[in-house]
Amino acid sequence: MMDQPQRLFDVITYQLENYPKQDMLAGKENGQWKKYSTKEVADITLKFSSGLLKLGIRAGITHNEEKDKIAVISPNRPEWLLTDLACQQLGAVLTPIYPTISEHELAYVLNDAEARILFVSDKELLDKVVAMRDKFPTIREIFTFNKVEGARHWTEVLELAQEEDFVRIKEVSKNISPDELVTIIYTSGTTGTPKGVMLSHHNIMSNVLACKPYLPVNKDAKALSFLPLNHIFERMVTYLYLTSGVPIYYAESMDTIGDNLKEVKPTIFTTVPRLLEKVYERIMTTGLELKGIKRALFFWAVDIGKRYEINKDQGAWYNLQLKLANKLVFSKWRAALGGNIQAIVNGAAACQVRLLKIFTAGGIPIMEGYGLTETSPVISVNRYTVEDRMFGTVGPIISNVQVKLAEDGEILCKGPNVTIGYYKRPDLTADAIKDGWFHTGDIGVLIDNKFLKITDRKKELFKTSGGKFVAPQPIENKFKESPFIEQIMIVGEDRKFTAALIVPSFGNLRNWAQKHDIAANSNEELLKNAEVLELFKQAVDKYNQFFSHIEQVKKFVLLPHEWTVDGGELTPTLKAKRKVILEKFKNEIAGIYAPANGKVDIESL
Repeated sequence: MMDQPQRLFDVITYQLENYPKQDMLAGKENGQWKKYSTKEVADITLKFSSGLLKLGIRAGITHNEEKDKIAVISPNRPEWLLTDLACQQLGAVLTPIYPTISEHELAYVLNDAEARILFVSDKELLDKVVAMRDKFPTIREIFTFNKVEGARHWTEVLELAQEEDFVRIKEVSKNISPDELVTIIYTSGTTGTPKGVMLSHHNIMSNVLACKPYLPVNKDAKALSFLPLNHIFERMVTYLYLTSGVPIYYAESMDTIGDNLKEVKPTIFTTVPRLLEKVYERIMTTGLELKGIKRALFFWAVDIGKRYEINKDQGAWYNLQLKLANKLVFSKWRAALGGNIQAIVNGAAACQVRLLKIFTAGGIPIMEGYGLTETSPVISVNRYTVEDRMFGTVGPIISNVQVKLAEDGEILCKGPNVTIGYYKRPDLTADAIKDGWFHTGDIGVLIDNKFLKITDRKKELFKTSGGKFVAPQPIENKFKESPFIEQIMIVGEDRKFTAALIVPSFGNLRNWAQKHDIAANSNEELLKNAEVLELFKQAVDKYNQFFSHIEQVKKFVLLPHEWTVDGGELTPTLKAKRKVILEKFKNEIAGIYAPANGKVDIESL
């Protein structure tokens, strides 16, 4: 019997021995859930590995940079993970790529990795790669997960399998060291060229085993997966689920998450703040449509939630009100998430504290954590046990990781989770890892010598022309509490004051405009309305009071269109690409600082 998995593909044997499942993995096909049992996954991945051998993928290469690379461009689905496991058993290296990647970055990643086989999800992605086929000459074969006319289907790889290979594959996999490279993840990055982060089995599995005790995961749990598997957060959590015997159901798309939650009734899922914010906005929109006593009860419950505090007894009267709010209002929120949610794990960026309070008050604990691709990813996380949770922090450091703060507040990390380096870039590796400590680029503090709190990105701190430092992230997070502010970026580097680019929440803004008899044919026309400008002036005034004079937003400009991944302003994990936004809206920013520019000047209104 295996004690604990040491390599990622060990989860198959571990699950077979401890809690074999009929639905180890599940995805929607033609409107029905297709389930893969643990035994089926074991059989399929063995055949898959054999087929890859027949296609020329070399087995048992131990030198990390000489290993064969296989790329995958696909949303989450069972075939994604089957490909991952099949590669691992040969000692090959999976290079996952975001489906929304630009053509320039796609060519760069495939060529830098020297990928030999490429798997894509569907016809749209196939057409994208075929159109630029001559730009990545190392690719020998392209397969699709969906059946596409004229294309090779992934099952053709299984058909190449020969039983005579199985003994060899098992022998090769037995001798793969946990310290060997298992994946190269190219960071989407908010600036510059993608960097290939090399992670070993031990990097990721050490993170899995350290985080497993902190989450409500057991053989009776069930997970819904929709955050991109291309990101190390969802990939690591996937192997945590599998090690714990938790079945994984893959959402059909981002648009079907609501329906899939009700179908699957998961006990846990991971998310990023932007998606939680959208869930909250939809809930609030529903509340605004209520009438009479139902509306009053809804907003009374929300107010109770906003006052919730963790690890603090607020007295019998508050507890009674909270119990009533849960029965009358929050129970409906839980039902919308499937009715069985025990916890939601949040990563990638900071979540608004008011959302953490409201959801937790409503019996939907949100466990916020922190880490980077280079740290596999978790450095710290709020635990399921309430004594190890604190709102506004990313929780205690995990058990097998060390953290110290540099003189300037930068978070330094040491542990088995730290990357073995950047692919083909020893110079970048040397810059990032010094004396064994990985330099995260994030600024933080330790609260009560226990809870880590991220205060900003080191590279995003800017200095005004007056020599004062401004940290944009806390300001942006606070301003996004406004129901009318969808996205915001604080600017002001080398300028005389702090300003902001603001993308309104147009759904909420149009509802407000309708109630105030304001008509507009376009977003651009709406944003020129004097009452709308005054509404945003009041919102900015409201949140400015939480910051020092230097940090306060003195001027702002409203933008008519949301920032998106496709538009290039957001990374695939929905972080703002500050450099891209600064360049794209340089005229608007110049206008803010130009005298008599006609933009909104708070001090002159």
